[in-house]
Amino acid sequence: MTSLLAAASLLRDGIRFAFGTLTVLPVRLTRWDREAARAGMLCAPLAGVAVGLGAAAAGGALLGLGAGPLLAAVASAAVPAVLTRGLHLDGLADTADGLGSGKPAEEALRVMKRSDIGPFGVVTLLFTLLAQVAALYELYAAGWAHGAAGAAVSAVAARLALTLASRTGVPAARPEGLGAAVAGTVPTWAAFAVAGLVAAVCASGAGAWSGPYAALRYAAAVLVALGAAHLLLRHCVRRFGGVTGDVFGGVAETAATTALVVLVLK
Repeated sequence: MTSLLAAASLLRDGIRFAFGTLTVLPVRLTRWDREAARAGMLCAPLAGVAVGLGAAAAGGALLGLGAGPLLAAVASAAVPAVLTRGLHLDGLADTADGLGSGKPAEEALRVMKRSDIGPFGVVTLLFTLLAQVAALYELYAAGWAHGAAGAAVSAVAARLALTLASRTGVPAARPEGLGAAVAGTVPTWAAFAVAGLVAAVCASGAGAWSGPYAALRYAAAVLVALGAAHLLLRHCVRRFGGVTGDVFGGVAETAATTALVVLVLK
């Protein structure tokens, strides 16, 4: 009984950690330690579900009010940015500036810490948001359910990529910040188990809704998104010596965008 209560308490702390660090929802953090960080990053896809449902609801509401699929797509792309205070997009831009600077690791990390956004970051943000809106537009044009499912799955894939980025063996580039707090906290087997579970759930839901082909597409969207995020993660670890909060943001946006692009491919 004591162990069950301890597990339930850790799960509650993990959910608070995930929602408190990955969203702007009013969730009070009760613990900030490695054990809570591990549980929190394993629960990160749950925060993605909340963000994705919000994005789907915004797009659906606009369609219900008579707006077209383009405006619905813009709303669905905007909601994740609002619910994260734009931190993931900011991280993507900073990561692009650091990678594009061509400077040694320490200098590149200083570039990433600056408050301004350089040309690499601006261009990366522009094309990322254009890709997200374009893909969501195609999905909403095919029907509200397609757009809503795409918005939800991309948000979940983005947070699932953070679970994998927190796995054992991925070091922190700095001794402080969110990257240092969560880097290496999640056992590799647990990270991949959660990834497999999420992909299976997405495939099962899509299959029940629209048949076997949809199941394959949604599973592929999640897996390819995680593959793209892993490539960025590996490059950043090699380039910066580890991960930072900015790298986590870049990994999340890469996964979200890739998932949407895969879903619109025929």
